[in-house]
Amino acid sequence: MQFIDRADAGRRLAEKLPHLRSESPVVLGLPRGGVPVAYQVARALHAPLDIVVVRKLGVPYHRELGFGAIGEGGAKVVSDDIVRMTHVSRYDLEEVERHEQAELDRQAHRFRDGRPRTDLSGRTVIVVDDGVATGATALAACQVVRAQGAGRVVVAVPVAAPDALAALRVEADAVVCLHSPESFFAVGEWYRDFSQTGDEEVSALLKRAAVRAPTTVATHYEAGGVRLTGDLTLPDGAEAVVAFAHGTGSSRHSSRNRAVASALNEAGLGTLLLDLLTPDEEADRGYVFDIGLLARRLTDVTRRLRAEAEGLPIGYFGASTGAAAALSAAADAGEGIAAVVSRGGRPDLAGPRLGHVRAPTLLIVGGADRAVLDLNRRAQEELRCPNLLHVIPGATHLFEEPGALDEVARLARDWFLGHLPHRSSPYPEGKG
Repeated sequence: MQFIDRADAGRRLAEKLPHLRSESPVVLGLPRGGVPVAYQVARALHAPLDIVVVRKLGVPYHRELGFGAIGEGGAKVVSDDIVRMTHVSRYDLEEVERHEQAELDRQAHRFRDGRPRTDLSGRTVIVVDDGVATGATALAACQVVRAQGAGRVVVAVPVAAPDALAALRVEADAVVCLHSPESFFAVGEWYRDFSQTGDEEVSALLKRAAVRAPTTVATHYEAGGVRLTGDLTLPDGAEAVVAFAHGTGSSRHSSRNRAVASALNEAGLGTLLLDLLTPDEEADRGYVFDIGLLARRLTDVTRRLRAEAEGLPIGYFGASTGAAAALSAAADAGEGIAAVVSRGGRPDLAGPRLGHVRAPTLLIVGGADRAVLDLNRRAQEELRCPNLLHVIPGATHLFEEPGALDEVARLARDWFLGHLPHRSSPYPEGKG
């Protein structure tokens, strides 16, 4: 197998990664040669693109022997065994780190042109390079992104030496490689065009990706005397914002909710992925099932969100117990909520508030999730607003079956687009 160039390798690599799109990943390219490959992967997955700048910490008298690596945000991994074995003084080790930190800062600033580093907390991160020979840099990158808070680390490369690939499979949660030949001398032999990637090309690709991708910012809201955290994404020209209320045992980092949010962002809708409980409260089932408390907090956040979104229409997307909170809050808001979508929700927990909901409501349930499906059918009878129950055949509660979550995202997108004020959907209601 031979690739035309790095862009060709990236496009072919992306064809092996569509299953990761539902995890709403962040794609990180190893500069410099990994960035043109990563750009194509990020483009295909509709994922944000950034770089992972890694500097190896080499033993002073034997630079090829690394005793650790550093990355941005203070991330550092050190092999205590190598430090003990080499008997290098603490002063010498600190000198190496200071030198490499300065070079790391220089590269990061040059490549990003002042843009902030992408927050990896809890995210699925795809580390991409143009190929792996020894694996040292890719291994260090995996360790660094974990230190930066990544929830899951996937390494994706077009070509790799078998020994290096085996080492990466130990360090990463998953490895995707198109070609691993037994006879491996250098990465460049597997490319027709392996010309050097310049700093200017890296900067241009990152800038192009940043223009294409909407910016997500961490936000904080005071609600009911506690400080709640959310991730707000507002694409240019957004016509509405959808606030997500997650369910039991989940959070704003939920890969399923992020996958749906990504589909809404692509359609030009803003999203707010919100934690309605603090980490301590999440551990107490008394809070988790206090639908009244969750609904009041969602209502408080909505008031702030209206100001931040400059009066854009607001919709709610709820999962599990979050669906009950969304419907209860929508009932209190009257005509103030544009639409509601429930994914595998427990609308029954909203109780008598269901009859006061005015927002058009879509209930999405898996056909194999029989108990929840029955609860949704009963709840639908209590709704007095325009509503639809859509059953996805064969899907279970978490919609883990192939294509099920994509169907959820499509249905939610069409529902919100079809029920925004002064906007008609290009998709018939309930179809697509």
